Amino acid sequence: MPQSAMLFLVLTRAGFDDIARRVDLGRASLYLNPGLLSEQDIARLRESGAAVHVMATPVNPAKPQEVQQALLLTRNELGSVWVEHGAPVSSTALDKVQRAEAPLVSTTPLRQRLARTAGVLATGVLRRLRAPESGRALMAVPYLGFGNAHRIWLKGRLLDDVAFREQNVADSGWANLVALYQRLESDEVADARVLAHFGGRTHEARTDDGGYFSFDIALDTPLAGGRHRVELEFPDNRPGGDALRTVAEVVVPAPTARFGIISDIDDTVLWTNVTNKLNMALMLARTNHHTRKPFKGVAGFYRALRDGASGTEDNPLFYVSSSPWHLYGPLVDFLKLQGIPLGPLLLRELSVRQMLKITEHGSHKLAQIERILDFYPDMQFVLIGDSGEQDPEIYTEVVRRHPGAVKMIYIRNVNPDPSRIDALDRLIEEVSATGTQLVLSPDSVFAASHAAAEGLIAVDRLSSVRSDKRDDEHAAPPKTGL
Repeated sequence: MPQSAMLFLVLTRAGFDDIARRVDLGRASLYLNPGLLSEQDIARLRESGAAVHVMATPVNPAKPQEVQQALLLTRNELGSVWVEHGAPVSSTALDKVQRAEAPLVSTTPLRQRLARTAGVLATGVLRRLRAPESGRALMAVPYLGFGNAHRIWLKGRLLDDVAFREQNVADSGWANLVALYQRLESDEVADARVLAHFGGRTHEARTDDGGYFSFDIALDTPLAGGRHRVELEFPDNRPGGDALRTVAEVVVPAPTARFGIISDIDDTVLWTNVTNKLNMALMLARTNHHTRKPFKGVAGFYRALRDGASGTEDNPLFYVSSSPWHLYGPLVDFLKLQGIPLGPLLLRELSVRQMLKITEHGSHKLAQIERILDFYPDMQFVLIGDSGEQDPEIYTEVVRRHPGAVKMIYIRNVNPDPSRIDALDRLIEEVSATGTQLVLSPDSVFAASHAAAEGLIAVDRLSSVRSDKRDDEHAAPPKTGL
């Protein structure tokens, strides 16, 4: 279907008739309830150029869950999905319908309410199609950037008219699945101008095909440690006369920092069972940041590393993962909720169809780690990962390419396969020959004890790591059922 075609999920004849009066159906893709149109009507629509799909099972427009399930049928289509609703819809809906203001309980007959709602959505479509010059309703998503005294780097994304619902601990597995799908299928805005105002200067970039933009800015005057705000402006979006504006933040390590920490996320901080792609997908789909759980003791260990041996070092943390940028918000929320120190996240650009095809896992992580090292050539780093996939191999390659840049490597052992253990033993020997240690750790308490012995954290912080682990052990397991 061409990018300009309109996609509709039509559930009643009243809704279809209303849309047909307002929209050129020859340029539309229609998902219809069975029995809604006759075979002759469908044949005429197809002859006019419409793409018509009749669903296998009926969808009750008054039942949001059935509507949400039907929306999954449209996942291979391009563009926004416009949905006819016959009842108030839960905030987990995937559509972009323009909703009418209406009471939760109405005495209006269902047929009339359906027709009225369909009219509202059709009017909304026409309004968007007729007034592109007024600018689209966009949402800017800046990611936490980083820098040094002389240079900063930041990234973000521009999306078209998207609002993500705040998830909570009571959400069902279905609600979590819908929220995940909504994030993965967000509509990007390509080739849009982005202005970054910082330090009295303005820098310009454009969004790429995925809606992403980035800035690598050289500074005229030295920048102090701490958080700094960068004003972002999107001058092509002026729906009300003013350009869309937002603020990004960049982190510059404090002068007290003695080393940096670069950590994986999947199966290092957050349990995902990354060695089993199906189980990983089910976990991500059925839980949210309230119900996912960290590995036991991670929060206490990472806080101890941030504070260092003196307790006041303020060592910076960076998170590098093959998770898609679409999950940036939930991952940040997870870190905050679990009390795990925040830091820039460097994720991967993925579409929903590529999510489980992590064929370039190693090259992505290595490139992002080298980006960090390039900003801090005089800083040593502690690298933390797991044995599930390629973290030990990637970190060993970092040691090969950047002698002296790696202070310590901690690998959580999540793969007990004997052949994997043998491969790790060989990597441990290779890394040890350079003067760096690669430590295979069963849990955070073991890693923290080693770090204390090596002077990376204060010895008196071990009790807090043990306490943190006990708290995690007694926490309720995540709900994963639909």
